Amino acid sequence: MNGYEALRESAAWIHLSASGNICVNGDGRARLLHAITTNHIQQLTPGAGCYVFFLNAQGRVLADANILCREDRLLIDTEPDLRERIYARLDRYIIAADVTLDDTTARTTTLAIKGPRSAEVLARIGAPLPESDYAFVPWGSRLLARLSSTGSTGFFVFAPLDEQPALIAQLGIEQADAEAARIVRLEHGKPRSGEDITDRFLAQETNQSHALHFSKGCYFGQEIVEGVRAQLHRRPMSLDIDGATAPAPRTRITTQGNATAEITSAAFSPALAKVVALAYVPTV
Repeated sequence: MNGYEALRESAAWIHLSASGNICVNGDGRARLLHAITTNHIQQLTPGAGCYVFFLNAQGRVLADANILCREDRLLIDTEPDLRERIYARLDRYIIAADVTLDDTTARTTTLAIKGPRSAEVLARIGAPLPESDYAFVPWGSRLLARLSSTGSTGFFVFAPLDEQPALIAQLGIEQADAEAARIVRLEHGKPRSGEDITDRFLAQETNQSHALHFSKGCYFGQEIVEGVRAQLHRRPMSLDIDGATAPAPRTRITTQGNATAEITSAAFSPALAKVVALAYVPTV
């Protein structure tokens, strides 16, 4: 495990280049994404972004993504294993020639710069810093966005693939591997799609209210979202567990014979000397 202490105490970079990057082009791009995601895409202005869910007809989460609004297109940033699912869903609902899709994943490098000194690192090398969450700014041929995959302070850099070696050298900080990033994510209680957010769960059960907009008008799965606003039965919660062995996903915690939580992801935290976990806990 490399870079764990740097993620917690200073800054490190994380390789996210397997992440999906899809550009949605054409005059109807905002209208399309507005109709099939949970957030208000049509009010985004260039330089702004948001976090969204793609839902099925039962209001359960099929995928999540960050959407960044550029002057001439919308950029979708998502988990590697969700890229094809999102692309197919977009393609399915394109009903006019005013929207085209471009999967730029293979041509793009995505690096996350995380940790309490990440802004200082970027400022030192002359990078312009976006001021608010999900905002982004051009940085030469790159985009620098204020996004977080771990729940800690940080940024994503989207750059042409051939710039990756120069970008890493320019940053001048150590790399954090996937396990270090996962532990820090769990220490911050941030759920991740594929582990803590799956199609087992309704949108509001994930406790990610910033993915939902309740006055945007109709979108796919909206009726279910509206119908469960006051009757949620479970929510994710951070747990600390004494010991060094992380429970497996779907491990149930019981009290007096009754299930009180279900683990979705867990890892041992060296800094806390205990296991940190995310679990869905009944609300009543």
